Amino acid sequence: MVQALTRSRTLWILFALFVAETIAFGVVMAVWDFTIIDEMYDPDKIRAHIAEMSEVQRQAHAWMTATLDVAYPLTYGALFVGMALRAFKPVFALPALLVIPTDLTEGFVQVQAMLGNGSLIWLKAYVTPAKLILFTLAILIVLAALVVEVRARAKAQSESQPS
Repeated sequence: MVQALTRSRTLWILFALFVAETIAFGVVMAVWDFTIIDEMYDPDKIRAHIAEMSEVQRQAHAWMTATLDVAYPLTYGALFVGMALRAFKPVFALPALLVIPTDLTEGFVQVQAMLGNGSLIWLKAYVTPAKLILFTLAILIVLAALVVEVRARAKAQSESQPS
């Protein structure tokens, strides 16, 4: 599994999916004219935001969260884990691994809220900041991994050229 996740081809496929899914979020939000609650963590503000949405917008948000926002953390999580494992020791993959269930938990709470069951919204006060912190750590590790990769390639290229 680790070998498969760290292959260049796998990482490029995951990156392409990540970009496509990111674009899909924008398209869905534009078509149904709503703002997602993924970065919101204040329960009162979330309730107010949901109350301002139409039934169609709530349904679209619920469907997007139950489908696209399930695939998204699996995609970016695998991408970030693969990049971390490719460049560093396994411990550096932990934020990327932990953000997956955190993001999925947040999504479950959001779908419940969009469907009228707001009893779990209080969880967003904890899972959303945790998700954002883990995601930020994971992306910083990915950026560091890219620097390591570029330096390694540059070094290999300079060593293979005749002097």
